Amino acid sequence: MGAVRIYEVSLRDGLQNEAGVVSTEHKAELARRLVDAGFKDVEFGSFVSPRYVPQMADTDELFQLLPKDRGVRWWALVPNSRGLDRSLDAGVSHIATFMSASETHNLKNVNRTVRESLAGLRKVIATARAEENRVRSYISTVYGCPYEGDVDPQKTVDLALALLDAGADEIALGDTTGVGTPLQVQDVIGRLVDAGVPLDRIACHFHDTQGTAVANAFAAWQAGIRQFDGSLGGIGGCPYAPGATGNAATEDLLHTFAAMGEDTGIDLDATCEAGVFIEEVLGKRLPGRFLQFYKADCERRGCLVPGEDAAKSSRTA
Repeated sequence: MGAVRIYEVSLRDGLQNEAGVVSTEHKAELARRLVDAGFKDVEFGSFVSPRYVPQMADTDELFQLLPKDRGVRWWALVPNSRGLDRSLDAGVSHIATFMSASETHNLKNVNRTVRESLAGLRKVIATARAEENRVRSYISTVYGCPYEGDVDPQKTVDLALALLDAGADEIALGDTTGVGTPLQVQDVIGRLVDAGVPLDRIACHFHDTQGTAVANAFAAWQAGIRQFDGSLGGIGGCPYAPGATGNAATEDLLHTFAAMGEDTGIDLDATCEAGVFIEEVLGKRLPGRFLQFYKADCERRGCLVPGEDAAKSSRTA
């Protein structure tokens, strides 16, 4: 397996669950900071109805402001054919689809049965591939559903095979409510591999509801996974998953993998500075543990915490 790849989701999954709407200018600044830190895969928004997710209403506009000359793969979430059409019109070439392994969560999230969602996504993926887009397919509620409880792992296996057969380039396993445990994670990965899914086509997307996100990432790494989703400061959550908290904090993942000798190609200090920036923009303390350690360490040494002044000045500009 190659080096660990971190897929940054703070601009989309991180901000979609915030009560307020972050300005396009702040999002563009955050995107620039992520690029400067070395991120090569960034999910910057979603082409969903602004009536349901107003935080993502500016995705088209934001895409035009993103640096396109730095070798970054800018990903956008699309729920259906209409969302795909909007992404194609904007010029996006990397899309992510989503559906749930849980019937009830899928109905709550997209108002479709699992069967209906899969049928629709087959068409979305086929069109995207015909337009030479790369496609990443999320499967949500892999380890548990807020409405149904435990989810049969075979459902995830069946959906992963169907999505790959439809043309998806990779499958992202979503622990939407953060209830997964390390042994569960390894069990599902093992089942996928036994079913013929290559390890390099599997990514892991953890939430930290029960404080196990980093432990789960380590378990997945032990099982051979090298693609992980993270969100600055641990921000995020799903509007249709009651009780779910933020994503695995990117800084925590980077610190852990660096301690293991894994090369992510991403600067941890610059990532923390970006985390401080978005924390200041949001005006609240973020849950990421390493981010808070970084800030406290700066304060102990009597130095300026990078990112604070830039966020404050942009708020008053």
